[in-house]
Amino acid sequence: MMKRQPAWNASRFNDILLTAVLTLGLPFTGMAAQEQEMTQIHITMGGTPGAEFSAQWRITHNDETIEHPEARGTVPAEFTFEGTTLEGTVKLLSDDERLEVDIVKGSNRSRSSTQGKGGTLSVVVR
Repeated sequence: MMKRQPAWNASRFNDILLTAVLTLGLPFTGMAAQEQEMTQIHITMGGTPGAEFSAQWRITHNDETIEHPEARGTVPAEFTFEGTTLEGTVKLLSDDERLEVDIVKGSNRSRSSTQGKGGTLSVVVR
């Protein structure tokens, strides 16, 4: 009987240690996913299928701004960027068509639309 008790204690100690490690590991995983969600910016270009547009995206992340020009895109289109701030200018290049811009960052959503050639949208998402 004396040999069983220390084995039980060691086993119990390992269970407690394993539980502590698993519990401590969870917040870090959650934080990383939440942090990524807050820096991922997803843009969906909708409206009239085949409508042409140009876009100038400026993404700022860690105090560094990078420009992503899109000289001639066609609806539908999607873009995903990593950053904390997005500034964009989108211009509709087609006649008699509609352009819709839907931007999602974390729980924030921005929707804009324009119609007719030359229609321009300026968007900012933080």
